[in-house]
Amino acid sequence: MTAAVPDWAFAAALAGLPYMAWDRLSGVLAKAGGEPRNAWRYVAEGGAGGAWARAAATVSVEAVADAHVRAGVRVHVHGRDGYPPALAEDHEAPPVVFTVGSPSALDEHLPRAGMIGTRRCTGYGREVARDFGRELSAAGVAVVSGLALGIDGASHEGALQAAPGGSKPIAVVGSGLDVVYPRRHAVLWRRVAESGIVISEAPLGCRPEAWRFPARNRIIAALSDVLVVVESHPAGGSLHTVRSAEERGVTVMAVPGPVRSKASAGTNRLLSEGCPPACDVDDVLVALALETAGRSAGGERPDPRPAPDGTDAAVLAVLGWEAVSLEEVMARSGLAPARVAVALAHLEQGGWARGTAGWWERAAAP
Repeated sequence: MTAAVPDWAFAAALAGLPYMAWDRLSGVLAKAGGEPRNAWRYVAEGGAGGAWARAAATVSVEAVADAHVRAGVRVHVHGRDGYPPALAEDHEAPPVVFTVGSPSALDEHLPRAGMIGTRRCTGYGREVARDFGRELSAAGVAVVSGLALGIDGASHEGALQAAPGGSKPIAVVGSGLDVVYPRRHAVLWRRVAESGIVISEAPLGCRPEAWRFPARNRIIAALSDVLVVVESHPAGGSLHTVRSAEERGVTVMAVPGPVRSKASAGTNRLLSEGCPPACDVDDVLVALALETAGRSAGGERPDPRPAPDGTDAAVLAVLGWEAVSLEEVMARSGLAPARVAVALAHLEQGGWARGTAGWWERAAAP
């Protein structure tokens, strides 16, 4: 391991270790003071457990750096120059992201509409998604989606139809940027990369493991000023993205569908729960105008809670939105029990965390 290897390569190597989800990577980096090189040394020497140390022993960080440079994949480390500003302030900001395409597609001042829905869409849903994608892009709105089959792909197909004058599309995927998934979207993937940008939390070579997609959905929500659900089954994966959007105060809109269509059961339920309808693109543009006007007038929804620092911030970094035990918090943070207990008490008092019967989770902003 030489000093010539860039810091970002160590972050990329860490992200590629087995089951290194974003919250675990955040915890490892926090333990090392935010320095990827030190975090890699900490893991390689067994500080984060024997399994990761054994996996790290099989990895050449120099080879990781070379592979990403040769592939033209940019590696962005949170807190460093070049990291996408649209993600930097998110409470679940990825510690490292990988991109191909035009960084200007993520200009924080451009309006962005997330478009999501079921893979098992109907012809109606596909047509609506394609039309919305085309018209939003033509109106200067960047379409954010996941390049999945069904609604995601149709949304990006529509956005590309608005070229060359349309906004640059944004795709967030759940695999390494050299592992196209689904394979039948290889041409669409390439066209989005050429016209806009493709983003992933996974380094080159990472397969599309199931756990990566719920994590991917929070990034779609974080990048969206408004989230539009075109079609969703009652318990579809799109609802994960909806929950992530609601945590962030992002307006969720739903396209009404036929009451007898199972593919619209989830969206129709969102409407019954009070989500505004997206009957046409004008509805979305009105919602975007309200959101972006509020953002330009007073910043992006300032959080009224006092920002944690020191040990409190390190413990918050390893907390997720699903409840975990006190023992798990200690294991993730590597801190002594007394320090973790004090930090959790501070975070609960400040409104950043909730504790119930020994289980802890993050609390959304009021």
